[in-house]
Amino acid sequence: MTLQTHAPADGAYLEPAIEDRAYSKVFWRIVPFLMLCYVVAYLDRVNVGFAKLQMSNELGLSEAAYGIGAGIFFIGYFLFEVPSNIIMNRIGARLWIARIMITWGLVSAAFMFTSSEKVFYILRFFLGVCEAGFFPGIILYLTSWFPGHRRAKIVATFMSAIPISAIFGNPLSGLLMDGLHGTHGLSGWQWMFLVEAIPAILFGIATLFYLNDGIRDAKWLSQDEKNILVANIEAENRTKASSPHSVAGTLTDPRVWLMCLIYFCFVLGQYGLNFWMPTIVKTTGVTGNLNIGLISAIPYVCTFVVMLALGRSSDRTRERRWHLVLPALIAAGGFVAATMATSTTVAIVCLSLAAAGAISCAPLFWSLPTAFLAGTGAAAGIAWINSVGNLAGFLGPSLVGYLKDFTGSNSAGMYFLAAALVVGSLAVLAVPAKTVNR
Repeated sequence: MTLQTHAPADGAYLEPAIEDRAYSKVFWRIVPFLMLCYVVAYLDRVNVGFAKLQMSNELGLSEAAYGIGAGIFFIGYFLFEVPSNIIMNRIGARLWIARIMITWGLVSAAFMFTSSEKVFYILRFFLGVCEAGFFPGIILYLTSWFPGHRRAKIVATFMSAIPISAIFGNPLSGLLMDGLHGTHGLSGWQWMFLVEAIPAILFGIATLFYLNDGIRDAKWLSQDEKNILVANIEAENRTKASSPHSVAGTLTDPRVWLMCLIYFCFVLGQYGLNFWMPTIVKTTGVTGNLNIGLISAIPYVCTFVVMLALGRSSDRTRERRWHLVLPALIAAGGFVAATMATSTTVAIVCLSLAAAGAISCAPLFWSLPTAFLAGTGAAAGIAWINSVGNLAGFLGPSLVGYLKDFTGSNSAGMYFLAAALVVGSLAVLAVPAKTVNR
């Protein structure tokens, strides 16, 4: 006796295949390009940490003055972040992201003309103004293509640009500073700012021709693929009916302010590490800017691997909170252990733990607010969380610099960064699991 089976309609077979093919095409079309843009953005944001090795002596900057200058970038960033994201939501990602990249490239190149503490502060502020909206704009852009259950891996892949920029950027910065120092009467740090600014302008121009504003504009997708992707995004947005869709409603939502606190704590750890890594490595006895660059890249290699692994794990298990808490606590332990390191090798091991934990928190974090924000509220909310959180980029370097001047040691600053990560971890546990584990 044979059993009769009834095959499902062709569409039941075809739709998953079309969906998987569509998301694969979207990934390879936009994510690598956006990663390259973010590599350039992050390099231009934090290469001041390498410039400090020469610039501080030439300009007579104190540790505290450097910390203030490094951090004042985030004041301009804070003031213009929300307006920038709202404008992008109205006129489209392609034009606005291109504008951001071209203008920040021009300002970044202008750093070669820094002649005093005052000029340093002014340029850092305007670099923040020009770059405001880039990162939250990209996060908002990705939410218009990928639904929540795919997003942690995508954002982690995009944000792996952070360790990639350090892996290649740190040695590059050291090489430019050593190799071009004195050429045509310019210092190595001046050449570094000029050379590393050029890609931002080039990628900004490329953005005008390469990016699409949304799914419906993508000529490289078939109509069936577009229909499935649009349906997935619309279905997800319907689940966010209780979320505020206005700017005012979003900025007064207690959940948004909790997100601000969490992100603020995590960004403290991230930028405190990024801006002071070269200095910490130098204090262990490493000499030569290229050697410092090569050694300080090691923690970011570890970060790259951990970041991608955690993003995949979070999407596979659809668990968000503990994928944030555990890395943050490990990073806190790394910061504390780094203060006790007695050799370069031990210090790099500790800094690798700190970097892998603290920097991996950033992409994993964005699965929390994007789980409940939608519409114009998402544009404003993502920008507001990022701008408030990035004020830590001002406080962290400034306070670490002040504590080093005051105590004569890096230890107090590292303890402060560790404490911030612990507070952020506790705040994550205050987020209801059912809100974000999807």
